[in-house]
Amino acid sequence: MPTPDAGLYQRYTQAIHGERLPLALVDMDAVDRNIETMVAPVRMAGKTLRLATKSVRCPALIRYILDRGGDTIRGLMAYAVEEAAFLLEQGFDDLLVAYPTVQDSDMRLLAAVNRERPCAAVVVDCVEHLERTDSAAREARSIIPVVVEADLSYRPLGGMLHLGVRRSPLRTPEAVVGMAERVAAFPNLSLKGVMGYEGQIAGVGEANPHSPLLNPARRLIKRLSVPRVAEARARIAGLLADRGIRIEVFNGGGTGSLFSTVTEAPVTEVTAGSGFLAGHLFDYYPRLDLVPALFFALQIVRRPDPRIVTCHGGGYIASGEAGWDRLPLPALPAGMKLLPFEGAGEVQTPLRVPPGVTLGLGAPVFFRHAKAGEPAEHFNEYLFVRGDCIEQRALTYRGYGRCPL
Repeated sequence: MPTPDAGLYQRYTQAIHGERLPLALVDMDAVDRNIETMVAPVRMAGKTLRLATKSVRCPALIRYILDRGGDTIRGLMAYAVEEAAFLLEQGFDDLLVAYPTVQDSDMRLLAAVNRERPCAAVVVDCVEHLERTDSAAREARSIIPVVVEADLSYRPLGGMLHLGVRRSPLRTPEAVVGMAERVAAFPNLSLKGVMGYEGQIAGVGEANPHSPLLNPARRLIKRLSVPRVAEARARIAGLLADRGIRIEVFNGGGTGSLFSTVTEAPVTEVTAGSGFLAGHLFDYYPRLDLVPALFFALQIVRRPDPRIVTCHGGGYIASGEAGWDRLPLPALPAGMKLLPFEGAGEVQTPLRVPPGVTLGLGAPVFFRHAKAGEPAEHFNEYLFVRGDCIEQRALTYRGYGRCPL
C-alpha cells in the first residue's frame, strides 16, 4: 500500500480552502505518473490501450488521458449505450459498449448513432443479441459493428468450479468462433472483433490485507490462469484464421492483468481505466506501481471522544462482494482508521485519530474510494489539482445530468 506523502495533506487542504465539502479532487501530477506507468508496457509491446470510461466518468479527464497517452491510448470502452451516445456527443470516437443490451430504447439509440458510419460497436454473446441488434439496425438503415465476447474464466475440475466473472456463455474457442461465423448471416451487422476479460487475473488483488488467508489461493489461481487464458486466445485466433474470418480488434485485459495480456500475440489492444486514478483496491496488486490520484474530502463536524472525530457523510461503498475492502479508506492525515462497528456511513463517518495528529472542527479528511469510477456517481464535478492550486473544475456524468446505468 502506498505510503502517503507527509506534505500531501497540507497541499490538498490549501488547494480546497474555502470550497464546500464534501468534494472530490483529482491530483493531476499523480494522474500523469499513472498514465506513464500504464502506457509504458503497452507501448513496448506494440499494442494500444482502450480506455475504460467506467473507471473515469468525467469527459474532461477522459480527454486529458487520451491526449497525454498519445497514439498508445486509442478508443473508449463504454458500459452502456446511453453512455456511448453521450461520449459521441462530446466529440469522442471509436466506442465499444462492453455490456450487451436488448431493450428497445438502447437498440434504437445504438442504430441511430451508427447510421452515418459505424462508430459504436456492442458486445454480443448469443444469437438473440444478434437478432435484436440486426433488427434495430435494419429499421434504422444502419450497420452496427459487433464484438463477440469469450468467457476466459478459470474452470478447473471439468468445469465444476468457476473462478472469474459471470459474463459470456461462450466458454470454448470453438463456441466463440462459431458465434463470430454467425454474424455474416445478419446483413445489418459487421464483425469488428473478439474480446475476453480475465477477471480472475485482472480483478483480484493477491495482497489483500482484509482477507490475508485467501491471498495464497489468489496467487495460485492467477499463476494457473495466465497460461490458460493465453492458450485460449491463441486458439481463438488460430480458428478465426483457419476459417478466413478477419477481425479488426482482439481486446483483452484490465488494469490488473495489463503486464501479462500485452505479451499475447493475438491481442491487438488491452483495456484499462482504474489504474489512471488508482482506487485503493489496486494497492493489493504487487506489480502495479500506481499513485493514488482520486480523493474525496469530508469535513469534521464532531469530536465524540478525545481520539475520535466524526465526519459528515462518507458512505460511498464500492460495488462487488461486500467486505471491508469495499469501504472508503481514510488516507490523509495518515493513520486515520474507520471504527470496526460503524464503518463509513451515509450521513456520518467516525474515525480514530492517531497519536500526534490534532484536527479541529471543520478540518478536512481525505478519503480514497475502493474503485476509481464510482465516486463520480456522488459528485457533480471533479476539482483538478496541481500543486496546491485548483487547475480546473470538470463536470462528471452526474454533473451533466447523465445516469447511463
